[in-house]
Amino acid sequence: MNEQGPHWQPALGAVLQPNGTCVFRVWAPLAQTLELVLSGDVHDVLPMTPKEAGYYELALNGIRPGQRYYYRLNGQDYPDPASRFQPDGVYGPSAVVDREFAWTDDGWQGVALSDYVIYEAHVGTFSPEGTFEGMIPYLDELAEIGITALELMPVAQFSGDRNWGYDGVFLYAPQNTYGGPDGLKRLVDACHQRGLAVILDVVYNHFGPEGNCTACFGPYTTDHYRTPWGEAINFDAHHSDEVRFFFIENALYWLYEYHIDGLRLDATHYLFDFTARPFIKELTATVHQHRDYLNRRIYLLSESDKNDVLHVSPQSVGGDGMDAQWNDDFHHTVHSLLTGETHHYYEGYDSMAMLVRCFREGFGLTGQYSPFRKRRHGTSSLGIPGERLIVFTQNHDQIGNRLPSERPASYLPFDALKLWIGLVALSPYVPMIFMGEEYAETALFNYFTSFQDEKLIDAVTKGRMEQFGAAAGADAAFPKPQDWQTFADSRLDHSLKTRGKHRVMLEFHRTLFRLRKEIPALRVLDKDSMEVIGYQGELALYMRRWAREQQAFALFNLNRQPARVSIPVPAGEWRLRLDSSAERWSEHATDPTVDLPDMSITSGGAVELALAPYAFVLYEKCI
Repeated sequence: MNEQGPHWQPALGAVLQPNGTCVFRVWAPLAQTLELVLSGDVHDVLPMTPKEAGYYELALNGIRPGQRYYYRLNGQDYPDPASRFQPDGVYGPSAVVDREFAWTDDGWQGVALSDYVIYEAHVGTFSPEGTFEGMIPYLDELAEIGITALELMPVAQFSGDRNWGYDGVFLYAPQNTYGGPDGLKRLVDACHQRGLAVILDVVYNHFGPEGNCTACFGPYTTDHYRTPWGEAINFDAHHSDEVRFFFIENALYWLYEYHIDGLRLDATHYLFDFTARPFIKELTATVHQHRDYLNRRIYLLSESDKNDVLHVSPQSVGGDGMDAQWNDDFHHTVHSLLTGETHHYYEGYDSMAMLVRCFREGFGLTGQYSPFRKRRHGTSSLGIPGERLIVFTQNHDQIGNRLPSERPASYLPFDALKLWIGLVALSPYVPMIFMGEEYAETALFNYFTSFQDEKLIDAVTKGRMEQFGAAAGADAAFPKPQDWQTFADSRLDHSLKTRGKHRVMLEFHRTLFRLRKEIPALRVLDKDSMEVIGYQGELALYMRRWAREQQAFALFNLNRQPARVSIPVPAGEWRLRLDSSAERWSEHATDPTVDLPDMSITSGGAVELALAPYAFVLYEKCI
């Protein structure tokens, strides 16, 4: 296929055309015979016409939305690898989808990356309905507390009705049990009505283990490389041009057909490609070209464990061109300092020096020796803008890949939870929280599946047990992924928001994000306009940020003991904007919405402040 340049039109799958025809197009270089099998309103078996590069095509009149179909490949029926909808699941027929939708987001241009406050959510466990539309009633509240971008864990069709989403096999088809194509469009449209951008988590490094039929059509994967989930996607071996096209087409499909504002690429360190122009560079260049054409703020975000600054650097300087990436180092450092955990990948993160580096530069490991990796790791991110790194209290991995899969609200003091979100929100980076963290949700977030194959179910269960060091069958408390209760235990309890400490935490997030937006010195994500000092003995961190004459500083106490710290505050009068240890913010507070009287300090160049355990204060300079 030709490269995708503006203006984009879909080139794969079953596509209804403006003239009333429906074009079926599939890449199947392994086919000896290929027929279109229609079922439902129209029953027929029709030969498809071979085209260049292994494509087959057929244009038909009289095809209506909802028409079911298979491809009969060498005598065997399979769904369409680029299916737009799998109404009966991964083994059922594909369905033709109406591209028309009554969008109400005309004029929507997105949210600037520097203004992102990201909320990561899993559709199936977020609401009682577990659907796209089930999320809509909660959007006003998210916007009101300061969230500006909703990041959905993967929604591409997976096997069954319970999954994190990383086992998707039909990458163009929104999950049928979530509400399918129309449900997702309604959610995106509702988000845009409220000023919320929508980021979609996409998985371009592997296919799920159940229901994947791509190998029957062509070499979508390669055994040249391995991922933790099996064969890697074929981005650089024989026939890889069309595989690359399939995935780049998928990215554009979400941007155009669903008005998605950004894609979060899962585990990009498993995108193996050693060609002169790697897939990830082709993807970013293409998406940015279409971003300019659409005149919308569209971003590519990434999960990468390489700490390679070139990953989020422009292609003009030799980078991959990703717009931003998750920064695990920030999370690992705060987690290790607050919990004392130093095992596995937390090894080596328990120092104030590491936290200072995370604030000053972004990455904590910038070429130093990593005890966990047993080698040097990373490059300095000092020279890139703060908006290119995303920091977080938690994400799905950090909760779900623990045993038990507890949230911090279950193992950290209430004051430490406030401290952690304070570090994230006041840093010069893009903040992200995981669903429920805003009100100190206590439900687990387990890893769960609903596979059909018993051997696969057994293999996944044993794999999780081995991952956690549990002998198979030895730990009765181990949450087996396939059990319904494992999923049920992971659903949010929104009723907590109105009660006790949960209400306090929700109001605390609202206030913190408001101050982040309101105080000029905090709005600009500029690491060069910041001073950071760590106090190892006290486990305290001092941070001062400025934007022209506007200044603000924060002092954080990561110690379970009170701390008294002398800090170099520039001369002048400073107004207290937030004290996390104030009675208003205690877990026993009765009314967290009551403001305290104004307080201020006057500095002659240095100030000594006393902080309660796990407390922080935020001051703004009076002008």
